[in-house]
Amino acid sequence: MKATLREQLIGAWKLVSYVEEPVDGSGTLYPFGETPQGIIMYTPDGYMSAQLCRQERMPFASGDWFKGSAQEYEAQGSSYIAYTGPFEVDEATQSLTHSMFISLFPNWIGQTQPRVVKIEGNVLSLSTARPINSGGKLVNSYLRWRRAGAN
Repeated sequence: MKATLREQLIGAWKLVSYVEEPVDGSGTLYPFGETPQGIIMYTPDGYMSAQLCRQERMPFASGDWFKGSAQEYEAQGSSYIAYTGPFEVDEATQSLTHSMFISLFPNWIGQTQPRVVKIEGNVLSLSTARPINSGGKLVNSYLRWRRAGAN
């Protein structure tokens, strides 16, 4: 018997690529560069956690998270995103939603966001179900993940 979508999602996935396509037709964007880092995890009890960032991030000069300069906080805020909360799968429509219980971006807290999901072998493709605002543009986001531990 084939595993359900929910069963296939369970586990950890490493980010392979993250691109955004502006709805105005302008060029492809790479919010965290062309070699982003990230991990998304789905737990058997129905929670998910995602963390994505730019590969090259500068450390704080002070070495203290609470003693960064305004410029350091700004740079980190634009090069990292994290959120976590429950996820839901509708097996009939093969759809997925992420609900944000905690988010580095406070505007997402309390939101439930639909995702377009596709799994082929050890590759998970997630995209926004509708355009979002990013970097001053309305975009569709496309993320590819590889199951952690898979080659």
